[in-house]
Amino acid sequence: MKLAAVDIGSNAIRLQITNVTFYEGKTNFKKLEYLRFPLRLGHDVFLNRKISDRNRRKFTKLMKAFKILIDLYEVDDYMVCATSAMRESENGKEIVEEIKQDIGLKIQIIDGNREADLINMALWSYIDQKSYLHIDVGGGSTELNIYVHKKKVASKSFKIGSVRVLDDLDSPKVWKSMYKFIETHIDDKMKITCIGTGGNINKIFELTKPGKKRYLEIDKIREIQTYLESFTYDERVNKLNLNQDRADVIVPASKIYLGVMTAAKSQRMIVPDVGLKDGVMNLLFERNKKGPVS
Repeated sequence: MKLAAVDIGSNAIRLQITNVTFYEGKTNFKKLEYLRFPLRLGHDVFLNRKISDRNRRKFTKLMKAFKILIDLYEVDDYMVCATSAMRESENGKEIVEEIKQDIGLKIQIIDGNREADLINMALWSYIDQKSYLHIDVGGGSTELNIYVHKKKVASKSFKIGSVRVLDDLDSPKVWKSMYKFIETHIDDKMKITCIGTGGNINKIFELTKPGKKRYLEIDKIREIQTYLESFTYDERVNKLNLNQDRADVIVPASKIYLGVMTAAKSQRMIVPDVGLKDGVMNLLFERNKKGPVS
């Protein structure tokens, strides 16, 4: 069984194609293809409320390329999810309908709660009876989910993201609202461990050269933030070998993670290296494990 997940984010767009096999009572997942294309739709939308003609043309070409790969791999089922930038764009629904009619690719524009639910599907193996705060920082939004005894007790999406912060489009009112949410649902008696998802925290984690461990202490994240701030954008690209669309947003993203961790009085973050595409893949598997959807 072959499955494909597409994540249309505010800073980049990702495609993953996975082959699922069943052998001797075990389910095996093999990644066949992974592509990340740096198309920053969020810059258009958060500044001008719509996707520009130039990026609309690039987006259409990219969706054609993804559809060709999905067809070439003879995928049994797929799901394409668009998040913050597309759902806030005045011409987002029009573009989605155009892609459906011209290319035959169905795109779902999902809200923040649905986005968080899908990501959470990929997190269950990291959540036990303790208290956790899941922080997912994207280009346009940050999703917070609080778990106690393996039960989600609170969840909310905030219009704070790495691209918004980079472009100085984050509202102090929204930051205050996010901190108020944390204060309301996390008391001083709760010992909170954070779980961080998103491309920027994965890169921060990688820069720490952590070995086999899958967590970071808050002081280490602060250390990496200071280290990154000591370089110019060009130096991050050429000396640290960061992608161009990562080199400018990684510091704003680190400020969001640290802000949330500090507000929650959390000292440690688990970094499982999963995201929306992984949650989508889990959903596709669940609905196809008894046979591909016709």
